Amino acid sequence: MNLRDRGRRIRGKASSSFVVFVRKESAARPANCFCAVLLLAALVAVGGAAVRAQNTASSDESPLMRQLRKALSLDEHGDRKGAMTLTLQLLAQNPNFAPAIKLKGMLFEEAGQTSEAAAAYEEAVRLAPNDPDLLLKVGIHQLTSGDRDQAIKLLEHCSKIRPSDGEAQYYLARAYHLNGQDKLAVAAIRQSLKAEPDNPPVWQKYGELLCGTGDCEGGLRWLLKAEHSNASLPLIDYDIAQADFKLMDLAGTVQYAARAVETQPNDVAALQLLASADVKLAHWQEAETAFKRILTFKADDVEALLGLGHCELELKNYPTAVETLESVLRLDPTRLLAHFYLSRAYAGMGKTVDAQHEAALHQLMMQQLTFGRSAESDEVESPIKHRAYQLLKEHREEDALQLYRERFKGTAATPADAYVFVGKLYLMGGDEEDGLRCLQSALKMQPTVRDAHTYQGILVLKQGDLSRAENEFKAELSNDPNSQMAIAEMGEVRYHQQRWSEAAEQLAKSKTTTPELLDMLCDSYFHLGKVADAELTAEVAAAYARNKPAVLQGLIELLTRNGESDLAKRLSAELKPANRP
Repeated sequence: MNLRDRGRRIRGKASSSFVVFVRKESAARPANCFCAVLLLAALVAVGGAAVRAQNTASSDESPLMRQLRKALSLDEHGDRKGAMTLTLQLLAQNPNFAPAIKLKGMLFEEAGQTSEAAAAYEEAVRLAPNDPDLLLKVGIHQLTSGDRDQAIKLLEHCSKIRPSDGEAQYYLARAYHLNGQDKLAVAAIRQSLKAEPDNPPVWQKYGELLCGTGDCEGGLRWLLKAEHSNASLPLIDYDIAQADFKLMDLAGTVQYAARAVETQPNDVAALQLLASADVKLAHWQEAETAFKRILTFKADDVEALLGLGHCELELKNYPTAVETLESVLRLDPTRLLAHFYLSRAYAGMGKTVDAQHEAALHQLMMQQLTFGRSAESDEVESPIKHRAYQLLKEHREEDALQLYRERFKGTAATPADAYVFVGKLYLMGGDEEDGLRCLQSALKMQPTVRDAHTYQGILVLKQGDLSRAENEFKAELSNDPNSQMAIAEMGEVRYHQQRWSEAAEQLAKSKTTTPELLDMLCDSYFHLGKVADAELTAEVAAAYARNKPAVLQGLIELLTRNGESDLAKRLSAELKPANRP
């Protein structure tokens, strides 16, 4: 029995392999283990080639090959210690004998020594870069350790060498999916399905990926097919419940999510899905129970606390709901729904003033969220931002540009947008010269490219040149009158010019959530005598400044100077001692 055949037999079962996946990306198809009945023919073939390359007096049965065969035989007959001793002796004779290093990795893995196994496989693949088994092993290891780019590189190479390898295509699909490349993920899982058309875990993964790309009906058919073939597939009930939820089959969601929880009582994700379905069905008592179970595992889970507060509100337990929702806002003051539910809870208790205040906060923060195009752009770019920044630190600008192009291939992004992205990263890293060069290159390529003028304006504003900054922001707004970032920065220019009315107008119009700009808006309102607006803005600013103690401290001082001592004291109490400047 060879490695591929044995791998197909054990996929879908629990494994003590060195590859241990976290929850969703692991359970459907654990990695196959190298074993004593490792593909001997391939190992010997590789070994023979290595010996012929390293030993001018080669023969079909060189001493190295005889030792390798003997070590394999010992392992096959249960003598792992003897096999390891012989393998180490072999490596003492020839430290670069890749098949022996590969066997050492296998023996480490069988013994549960995961880090040692991974190191051995990585060493072996450097010496045998075209060994598909090693490429698969190391690719999976890179995937689980978080280096998706390297995992994709290794698994793609493995797939090119062995195109019909369903295992490699399966993990390549996972790597693509985790990297946000869902079209490639679906293509890879289809290749895995073509290679292994009767494999239920592949059906399950195919169904999951189809759901992730929007074809939930097609995905659900494959998931149900997998479940009918093997109802014990890890997470199959959860996957079906998730597909049902996306299709708004709430009864189906509850049925399968409950089965998932029954199988895995500590599965927080399944409990969350069950609770969400119960909320949509207005099954408040059942949802409350599910949220409370989640909180026994994750006491400070904001989503669960928010859901629990909502249930308590609907069950008319108003004081309890207020307590729960206030705990949500202590953990995350930017939770809009918490303010909305608090307003309803206070109204239920007859506290009209408090209810109106929370409703006003919710309305203001909702308006900011609705206009959050810049935040959405940052979120889309975030998966590649760290990698691109590292490339720039290594003076690999072209690679950073290509990373952006690949990420946004098939979208409305233009070549100039890539230069704006890289220019922004340069500026964030303090490299003003290269940042400005990239922004100017973007404008030469496409004079109407978004945000280039804005980032140039921010740079000169930082240098204190209000006139040039204003010109840059005006240039941006002539291209895009709705650019929130440019509107907000124009408001900052007006603030520094002490044109309070215009500053307040622009900053409010921008719907900014930047704490520093909200602080300026608050101060502008005070200068204009709009105390109520200033107080409301101060609370919103404090919410978004929760991780910026210096900004929060400045806001407290602003309130104190303007006679708002009560609000200043409340915000000061929320400023953790450890975060005080």
